[in-house]
Amino acid sequence: MTKFIKGMDLSTLLELDRCGAKYYDHGKERDILDIMKDYDVDTIRLRLWNDPKSELGEPYGAGNNDLAETITIGKKVTDAGFGVLLNFHYSDFWADPGKQIKPKAWADYGVEELERAVYDYTLDSLTKVIDAGVNVTMIQVGNELSNGLLWPEGQVPAYDNIAKFVSAGIRACRKVNADIPIMIHLDNGGNNELYVRWFENYIKRGEDFEYIGLSYYPFWHGSLDALEFNMNDIAKRFNKDLIIAEVSMGFTMEDYKDYEKLDDSQRKGYATKPSLVEKIDYPMTIQGQADFTKDFLGRVANVADDHGKGFFWWEPAWIPVPGSGWATPASLKYMNDPGPCGNEWANQALFDYDGNVLPALEVIKDFKK
Repeated sequence: MTKFIKGMDLSTLLELDRCGAKYYDHGKERDILDIMKDYDVDTIRLRLWNDPKSELGEPYGAGNNDLAETITIGKKVTDAGFGVLLNFHYSDFWADPGKQIKPKAWADYGVEELERAVYDYTLDSLTKVIDAGVNVTMIQVGNELSNGLLWPEGQVPAYDNIAKFVSAGIRACRKVNADIPIMIHLDNGGNNELYVRWFENYIKRGEDFEYIGLSYYPFWHGSLDALEFNMNDIAKRFNKDLIIAEVSMGFTMEDYKDYEKLDDSQRKGYATKPSLVEKIDYPMTIQGQADFTKDFLGRVANVADDHGKGFFWWEPAWIPVPGSGWATPASLKYMNDPGPCGNEWANQALFDYDGNVLPALEVIKDFKK
């Protein structure tokens, strides 16, 4: 039986380090990767953006995860003994169900050009990552593809084009190393209709893959019961292994404005709006986060026919330090987003605002499938 993956997305690792983030384990300052290793984490997920800067060279922020940054982090975590889930976005910045913006260099491409560009970019990038010595143990082709990718050509319901683009990425990965497993990832892990519709459309059109990846944020994506129902249904329906590619849960609703040192006009504040939090299964407290984590892990590990293979906590180290936010003025322009910027995620980390390990990380350490 393969090991149950305990993963973390640490794509902002170097940015946080540059901004002075410090982490503490039982009161002792320690390197973040040493902490993760001691808490039984085995794989680090890293996003890859094509060109996360403006035409004038202004960085888009949120880790600035271009190929050079991703390789640098990848080598660092490989040297520390971790595997790497490489996460292709096929965009210059965030790609999710609300936006799948073509890279600037591909802005005028049609379907055939986009299919070729995905293949060439994936082949070139993956080759460079592996040649640099990064231990790539899994590849994610596209990010939260619920509404497609490379809009408008690849937007749902254009499943023919979606399958062309995703399959081009998969073929490139197989050419570089056919033994590395492939994940296809949607959001909204509690939405069974979405997963059945999307994968029924894709599977009859597209290249094969190993893992269905799900995002599950309890304040956005329904109850744990809904997640469990969906996981069991799609595991049996499609006979695929499942990984929760993104998960998090808050430990507080206290503000962290004083840590960010930004005016109210410059900060978005946390994503966990009170109206959303009222509906979730556990309270957003330190104990509530730990209790949620234990319940969540048990459900993933017990998916039908042993198809539940692990999880990745999203940005567990993104504590509120000045200088690290979800966007910059340059990336707001790329996304046509009104902003503001700032950190949206600090109250869902596995460290408190001062960088101390939270009990939920102990739960992860102690969990056995």
